[in-house]
Amino acid sequence: MSANFVTTVMRTGILAAFLALGACGDSDPTPIVPDLSTGQALSLAPTRGGTAGAPYRLGPNDRTRIIVYGQPTLTGEFVLDGNGSLAYPLIGNIDANGMTPSELQALIAQKLDKDWVNNPSVAVEVSTRRPFYIVGEVHKPGSMKEFYIKRKQDGRVVRVLATQETQLQPNDTVIVRERLF
Repeated sequence: MSANFVTTVMRTGILAAFLALGACGDSDPTPIVPDLSTGQALSLAPTRGGTAGAPYRLGPNDRTRIIVYGQPTLTGEFVLDGNGSLAYPLIGNIDANGMTPSELQALIAQKLDKDWVNNPSVAVEVSTRRPFYIVGEVHKPGSMKEFYIKRKQDGRVVRVLATQETQLQPNDTVIVRERLF
């Protein structure tokens, strides 16, 4: 073999190694912020309003079950649209984005009482909450040591430095940084 061929192979190998090492680094340009989450955390326990710390706030694509006692035509499952609006019979569109189920319940009762139903008894429950997502690799189920959360905060997407105690919020994406290879 010629010296030029060996030199070319070695240079190519070194370049490939540097490119591989560069690909392993954290190249995500999303700003990193500390965890300042308060409320609206997701819990696996079924609740009517949310977690013990703060009531759940409704948002786009949440599915609610609204019950008006004695009014079967006003009872059913309703989904908030992409803007957080709820189309409800007799009332029309309600901007429910950011409301708690209790606040929505009171608003529906007020609007129905005004024009349609005398002293309505209304209950609102969240039947399906907005999802969160998990991306990455883990060797076996259990605790993850290195991960962060991407979330929309104040109108921009940020990375939240997370611990196992960090509470997930709707539409969060958990990014697992551990690698198996």
